[in-house]
Formats: sequence, C-alpha cells, structure tokens
Amino acid sequence: MPIPDDVTGEEIDKDVRQELQSLPKGLAEDVAKNLVMVAKLIDEDPEQAYEYARVALRLASRVAAVREAAGFAAYANQKYSEALAEFRAARRMTGSAELWPVMADCERGLGRPEKALDMAGESEVNKLDKAGQVEMRLVAAGARRDLGQLDAAIVTLQSPELASNSVQPWTARLRYAYADALLAAGREAEAREWFGKAVEADKDGSTDASDRLAELDGVEFVDAFDEESDADAAPAAEADSGDDEDDDEAEGSDKG
Repeated sequence: MPIPDDVTGEEIDKDVRQELQSLPKGLAEDVAKNLVMVAKLIDEDPEQAYEYARVALRLASRVAAVREAAGFAAYANQKYSEALAEFRAARRMTGSAELWPVMADCERGLGRPEKALDMAGESEVNKLDKAGQVEMRLVAAGARRDLGQLDAAIVTLQSPELASNSVQPWTARLRYAYADALLAAGREAEAREWFGKAVEADKDGSTDASDRLAELDGVEFVDAFDEESDADAAPAAEADSGDDEDDDEAEGSDKG
C-alpha cells in the first residue's frame, strides 16, 4: 500500500511508539506509517484504512496496538467477527478492560444483544474510566433496543452523567441516544427537549442532533444541488418547447 511522502510515522501516539520499540527499527517505521494511515482514513475511507491495518497486522501481529488498530478498522467496516477477534487478542496482550464496550458492541453487530447485556453486567465494567462506563451504558441501551425493549433502553440511559449540566466528551452522544430512544417510544415532546440539549453539547458536530431537531420542528431540507439542477433544466426545456413550435410552423409552411 502506498504511503504519502509526508507521513513519517512520528505522528503516532507516544505509547504506541514505545510499543513498536520491540521491533527492528526499519520494521517499526513501516508499521508506524501504516498505523498513521489507519488513523487518518478510518472515518473518511474505512475500506482503505482496513487495507493499511491488514498490512500493519502482517508486519507486527504480536504488537497490541496493531491488533487494536486492526480491530477498529474491521469494526468501521462492519466486520464484527474479525473486529472482536482482534480486540480480544489486544486485551489478552495488555490485560486492559478499555476495549470492553466496543467488544460488547461487536456482539450486538453479530446479532447477539443478550451477550452484550451480559457483558454490561460483568465486573470488567468497574475497571473502566468514566468515558468507558458511559460508552458501556450506550451499548447496553442499544442492546435493549435491539430486543425491542424501548422502556428499558430509556431507563438504562438515565444516569448522573445524563442529568449533569457539565459538558464532557460523551455528553452529546449520551443526550442524543436518550432523545432517540424517547422518540422511538413515541415521547416526542421529551425527545425534542433532549435533541435540543444534545445540540447545546455538540460543539464539534459529532451527531446530527440539529437536523433531527429541525425535522421535529417541521423544517424541510432541500438539496441545493437539486435546486441548481432544476434551474439548469428549465431553460433547456423552454428551448426544446420553442424548437417544437418552430418545427410545427415549418411543417405548416411546407404543407402550404
């Protein structure tokens, strides 16, 4: 896989760089560059990110950071079985519970929401930091919705983190999930309130809460490109109409 000249491998996290020190220098540089490409592309081009992750995996499958990156690249491509295997491997290498929520979400992706709920109740959750615990709550609520348990999903999301007025990195997503669950349960007025709260917390546009709120308010979005296309087509249609009239006049003249 080609690596742009401006990618040096130095862009990776310091902790990952330390992990790669167990490799020969040249190999470590190659792996680092591929990991940088995974990070750069995973949101905008997950398929390409996956290919770079596979290269890194072939080069250094015994490095936990590589297994984790391969897991996230597979996860971004909805390859949940593969992602789960990579996350499990990374967890065995590090002993960390950090990947527990995304592993549970892989179980959801594989059609096993009950397993995700079992994981939400295990002791590993207590080892997570606050962000990880919120993520686990989001996964558990999603599993409840998978099972058609809308009221239980709403209750799962009700927490001190949801009630807090302080804005944390997870606040917008938590409020959004709560609003979406309320809407699915037919509680539109409450859903509108919480979509509004999600918009207030969503400073970097990580959700489409503003669009959802506008839809509830009856605002219709028109694609500007479609409007331009219609505007361009109108004169052409008029011109065609004029040509038809000219042809009719010409035919009348010939008959005369």
